[in-house]
Amino acid sequence: MIRKAEGFQSEKIIVLPSYQLEELASHPLINQIHMTDIGYYPRAADHYRERPHGCDSHILIYCAGGRGWIRLGDGSPVQVVELSVAILPAGIPHAYGADAAAPWSIYWFHLQGEQAGPLLAGIDTPDGVRQLPSAADGERLVELFHQCYDLLSARAYSLPHQLHVSHTVRYLISYIGLLPERQAIKSQAYIEQAMLLMQERLESHVTIEELVTYTRISKQHLNHLFKQHTGFAPIDYYLRLKMQRACQLLDLTDDSVKSISLTLGMTDPYYFSRLFKQIIGVSPSAYRGKLKG
Repeated sequence: MIRKAEGFQSEKIIVLPSYQLEELASHPLINQIHMTDIGYYPRAADHYRERPHGCDSHILIYCAGGRGWIRLGDGSPVQVVELSVAILPAGIPHAYGADAAAPWSIYWFHLQGEQAGPLLAGIDTPDGVRQLPSAADGERLVELFHQCYDLLSARAYSLPHQLHVSHTVRYLISYIGLLPERQAIKSQAYIEQAMLLMQERLESHVTIEELVTYTRISKQHLNHLFKQHTGFAPIDYYLRLKMQRACQLLDLTDDSVKSISLTLGMTDPYYFSRLFKQIIGVSPSAYRGKLKG
């Protein structure tokens, strides 16, 4: 197999000279985090790098298309797919390369500075790779890459330009680090939307199809979110809400079991009683007979 580190059609690459890196490392604001190398390799067939003793810079790779892999230390290779970010800490032996069948297109940075390591460590990548939640997040990273690349292309020797690049890189890293929290907030919003519809329909009926339409996400995603956040599939959770309401009606009213069943949109009181016992653990009449408070 042909293995190469660079030389790809339409590639972009800037490597700062050592004298300039010394200047950046001595600047009181830029020395905290600064870029040493930046590049873009499109459809990088046969791309391969191996550093048995690691690198003096931290490396961040964003895979915009295709596939590749990374290996940290003596660990196993980890696949890097489209819309994912790989981080290779400084000083750690590593190797990485493009997939033979679908070579990756990557944007990459080499970073140095006393805060580069701690900032990158704030990104949760237990195996060195973080999947981005959406294509929009990938587009944002590419936009930030071009900001840095254009600034360095125009005035790499300008300290004000370098300071702006330093701030942009800091923002890029923090942006990636906040993605899981932002995704969790978004997921919680979907859950709350679905639960709101369930509450509104406790005395009638709701289907999984109606929940999907209401939340505007796929059935698979909705099922995944509910099981992740509640431990139950959406309709299972809905039935538990109905049984919780049934308990309230049994406690606060003298309505018959049949009447409560009809109130909750269940025309078969025998099915209601079986479901109640399955979820609550006792029959409706036994529950009503227990002393409360």
